[in-house]
Amino acid sequence: MADSRPKVLLACNQHVRHNYLAAADIERLEGFADWDWFECEGGGIYDTNEDPATAKKLGDRLGDFDGLVVCHGCPTVDAAILDRASGLKIVGELEGDRFASRVDVEAAWERDICTVDTTNGSSYPVAEWALALIVIALRNAGAHFRRILAGDVSPAAQDDFGYIHGDLTGKRVGLIGCGHIGRRLIQFLRPFATEIWVYDPYLAREMADVVGFLKTSLDNVLSQCDAIVCLAPHTPRTEGMIGRRELDLIRSGSVLVNVSRGKVIDSAALVARLKRGDIVAALDVFDPDVYEENAYGDKEIIQLENVFLSPHIAGVTAASYPRFFKLMVDEFDRFFHGHETLFDLTPRSIANRRGSEFAE
Repeated sequence: MADSRPKVLLACNQHVRHNYLAAADIERLEGFADWDWFECEGGGIYDTNEDPATAKKLGDRLGDFDGLVVCHGCPTVDAAILDRASGLKIVGELEGDRFASRVDVEAAWERDICTVDTTNGSSYPVAEWALALIVIALRNAGAHFRRILAGDVSPAAQDDFGYIHGDLTGKRVGLIGCGHIGRRLIQFLRPFATEIWVYDPYLAREMADVVGFLKTSLDNVLSQCDAIVCLAPHTPRTEGMIGRRELDLIRSGSVLVNVSRGKVIDSAALVARLKRGDIVAALDVFDPDVYEENAYGDKEIIQLENVFLSPHIAGVTAASYPRFFKLMVDEFDRFFHGHETLFDLTPRSIANRRGSEFAE
């Protein structure tokens, strides 16, 4: 690109500045760019700053910057702001729960501005926990733990679910959704010699060949796989996507794992299916979510012996927060040295996140 060093502005609140921006990554950024911080007030993972004065100040600051990184507390970078940033070449969303709410991506694309997103920084531990939950479910570990708490430490009987179905090696694993989490999970599954089936209507066809899996229908994943892992984002299109009909397709002896969002699976239908006792579920998420008031309460799901629950912890690790910025520095490094970025927001990815149709 140009001989002069690019200038990058980071727009976020103090929490992000002090908890996400590791010194080593700031030093890496300083190796190829000059940077400054635009401090924003308030904000969380789902929030954008609606204060017009803050948006005006951000527009005023952006005049001579080449790159912009947005996160908690930042106003939406819309057409009005972009029109005042004639030199802007790339905008990156650090963490926004995958919905690009702080960037008007269509306005950016119209101005030939690259848009990237590193929310996948939390995908790494989610993929690890998905693997763990597959193993836990195949052994029906929740039931064993319940027995120990009740004072029964006897070995599993030969008709025990885990005794019969416990090995992951050689199993057929079906993924519902195959974004960053799914593709990393596939890497983790390789040593177990598993057969991978994937349902994902937004996935480019060539990914099946590149990554190595069979691209198939949702019904096939549900009805023919030994372990089924729900990785689909919660969108208007996926809410309740797995209901009574779909759950009835799951064959006896299979396990169901959910590390995405509880609302993708109909809760009442899931409880009814589990009460038959012939499948096992390992759930990091449920509807209502643990973040909601009285989420579980006296819900039947916590009483079922063929269920293992964790409280929506899959993506929450200390390493995830600085990873968002590490990946963003990687992206800006690639971009400003003339290479292709990896984590672009595109019409395909936006359609997936919004639950809208995408035409090839």
